[in-house]
Amino acid sequence: MSVPRALFDLTGKVACVTGASSGLGRRAAVALAAAGAQVVGVARRADALQQMRDEIGGQAAAVAADITDRSGINQLAADIASPFGAPDIIIHAAGLNTREVADDVTDAGWDQTLAINLTAPFFLSQALVPAMKAKGWGRIVNFASLQTTRAFPGGIAYGATKGGIGQMTRAMAEAWSPHGINANAIGPGFFPTELTAAVFDDPDRTARNATQTCIGRNGQLDDIDGPLLFLCSDASAYVTGQILMVDGGFTAK
Repeated sequence: MSVPRALFDLTGKVACVTGASSGLGRRAAVALAAAGAQVVGVARRADALQQMRDEIGGQAAAVAADITDRSGINQLAADIASPFGAPDIIIHAAGLNTREVADDVTDAGWDQTLAINLTAPFFLSQALVPAMKAKGWGRIVNFASLQTTRAFPGGIAYGATKGGIGQMTRAMAEAWSPHGINANAIGPGFFPTELTAAVFDDPDRTARNATQTCIGRNGQLDDIDGPLLFLCSDASAYVTGQILMVDGGFTAK
């Protein structure tokens, strides 16, 4: 029996994507729109968000905001719901990696990393979940990392947040999946984005990372499309509290 395409169809769904101004967040916005969703991109850079909106067209809207401003989270939730209605899908793709080594971690670097990578995904989800509960359907997709389970040099703050994302995803599933809201995480390997520019600017390191995968290459932006659509659609109706590593088998070796 063939799998119905309708399982992956997001027509009629509204998706919110943080970090939509660049990298995997922008790719997520484009992929969800291509699958039929109306997409609201959230990021601090209004000009980059406008470029995303221009690429997608009328199915996209943009909200320029600082997701770490907890005092404004309810207003942000209202702004996100304004263009198309309350979102059915939330993608937490915004992220920060200061790459401070353990001995040199600063108060500001630590606090900023936790605020963007871990605190904002929880409180924004908390603000948007009531509308999902009312519909009896929702999808939350957090962004985990290789550093959810691996320790990398200069990654103590970033790794701590991504380890936290793994547990938070499970806890979100425990709390909200009885209401029809599935919570999962994608764990990307090495993809060429602004966040990983320091890695891809080093050809030797880039090549070494590729050889550490089972597939033998680093990620390309469109490698995220299928896993993301799976976790955002009815195809993942019985999948929750999981971390799907999209890393070419890096963590399998």
